[in-house]
Amino acid sequence: MGLDDKIRNAAQDAVGKGKAAVGDATDNERLEAEGHMDQAEAKAKKVGEDVKDAFR
Repeated sequence: MGLDDKIRNAAQDAVGKGKAAVGDATDNERLEAEGHMDQAEAKAKKVGEDVKDAFR
């Protein structure tokens, strides 16, 4: 896994956490759901990269 991939995944996770927090604070369910989706996507990418690294 390249450093740039790790940075992108961490940034996507951070953005997702921010969206979820703002959505929760403002009772905006759509924004909160988008935040959770961003976090899940970042986690899935990380898992995929970890698997690729394990087979190197």
